[in-house]
Amino acid sequence: MPTPKTNGKKEHPSLLPSWTEAPVVEIVTVLLLLSGLFYFVIITQNAIREGKFIGKSSDVRNTITIEGQGKVRGIPDIATVNLGFTVEKKEVREAQKENSITMNKIIAALKQLRISTDDMQTTDYSIYPQYDYLKDGGQKFRGYTVTQNVTVKIRDLSTVSDVLDQAGFLGLNQVGGIQFTMDEPEALRQQARVKALQNAQIKAAELAQVAGVRLGRVVSFSENASGGYPVPMYASMKSEGVGGAAADIQAGSQDVVVNATVTYEIE
Repeated sequence: MPTPKTNGKKEHPSLLPSWTEAPVVEIVTVLLLLSGLFYFVIITQNAIREGKFIGKSSDVRNTITIEGQGKVRGIPDIATVNLGFTVEKKEVREAQKENSITMNKIIAALKQLRISTDDMQTTDYSIYPQYDYLKDGGQKFRGYTVTQNVTVKIRDLSTVSDVLDQAGFLGLNQVGGIQFTMDEPEALRQQARVKALQNAQIKAAELAQVAGVRLGRVVSFSENASGGYPVPMYASMKSEGVGGAAADIQAGSQDVVVNATVTYEIE
């Protein structure tokens, strides 16, 4: 039989079976090895990238922080005053009776001045025994004191002097704690808040222009407000048998101030 031609080349059998001849298990093994190698490369690249950004925020923004101030002047429209009477008697019933008569008179007088009972609040009613201390260290019972105090809110400031005058005329011996405030200070604070933001925006725009950057959106805002709270007048009448004409009380004016701290993005 004739020998087949080989063109001078010696053929060698393949060490690995072809894909069509390789068992399924071997094919799966090779694919898993290739997948594992690919996953390892990806993990390594990510680790290198993360190493370059250690200690850096993922949300880095260029910002500027500016402080602005807004001020609004308001006129107090409410006054509060404490009216009270203290009496001492040998018997507690006598002290209570005289105290009640006097306080009922002042309440009636307040009603005549068109002050609503909703604006009158009893803040103290107390009864205490009183003693005289003797030279030998002992004490001797003297009687009882009864004290009653009412806080009055006066919405018509033109009647403040009239209220004080009635308190003196009726013999109240605890009058004081006058405070002036505004009924709705939050409305003035809002006006001051808007002015503070406008002031901060003007400052930020000027600074951005000098720095050659463009002002962006507001990132954060905080404020500190003052004013619009009760302002005390340190005047009182606590002597026995107070009387005479009351002083002409002036409410004056109050400044409501808002200091705003605003942070802007810049580009």
